[in-house]
Amino acid sequence: MRSDDVRSLLQCAVPTAVAGALAAVISAVVAGGKGALGAVIATLLVMLFMGIGFVVLQRTAKSLPHLFQAMGLMLYTAQILLLFVFLAVFKNTTLFNPRAFAITLVATTLVWIGAQTRAHMKAKILYVEPDSTKGDKPENSGPKS
Repeated sequence: MRSDDVRSLLQCAVPTAVAGALAAVISAVVAGGKGALGAVIATLLVMLFMGIGFVVLQRTAKSLPHLFQAMGLMLYTAQILLLFVFLAVFKNTTLFNPRAFAITLVATTLVWIGAQTRAHMKAKILYVEPDSTKGDKPENSGPKS
């Protein structure tokens, strides 16, 4: 993984972790220990899903750039399906507070997306590859007479 990819990943993960910690404190005050546990689980789930998605998309962009958009759509669909599976498994759980879990899940997802958008807007990404060879271009690029 390139250093700018790691930087972008950290620019997303750190605000999400801070938002998750804040949500855990608020959930602990409002719903007790089970609320805090729900917030922590939601934060970890968002960071895991979004982090894996980020890494997969970066690798796809490098190796198969023509499949980048399709891979992104497929990845987000897979993330939603995995979240539905997680919710189905823990539908009637008493391990954590489901309301704190749900609110934290939405909030930390929005924080991740906002941070990723900000990181992308601030990144200096070249959209044209600079010419690395200097002697390959002809002197006169106009028509020959």
